[in-house]
Amino acid sequence: MEHAIEAIIRETLNASNEGRIHFGQVIGTLVSTGVESYSVDYRTCRATYYMPCGETLALELGPQKVEIAEKFSSSGIKAAILGAQRGEVMYPQFKQLSQAAGCVGYTVWLAGRHVSYFGRKGETHVEHFPN
Repeated sequence: MEHAIEAIIRETLNASNEGRIHFGQVIGTLVSTGVESYSVDYRTCRATYYMPCGETLALELGPQKVEIAEKFSSSGIKAAILGAQRGEVMYPQFKQLSQAAGCVGYTVWLAGRHVSYFGRKGETHVEHFPN
């Protein structure tokens, strides 16, 4: 992976983790660098970015702040998403809310314009990007 692209992805993750940018800015930046999709695994505290050419970049998210709930709550995930879409919830709080809703991770499909959120037992909530 080109050093410049890797640096942009790293800075985007850092800015998001620090609550300096919102989800829409993350998406815009990653699309402009050519990222096809990325996956976040709360259990390993890692984010992996996938390029169309097959290259990947795995980065540390930092430590978890809350325990991941046993029960998956689609309504809890949806509430966290809506807060983020309204600009009321930045990523540090989103991680806490989604983990409290039983989300163990998610995949952002940039090319497909949706996010798949996963629970401990394989539950899935799919959220399409707003138009």
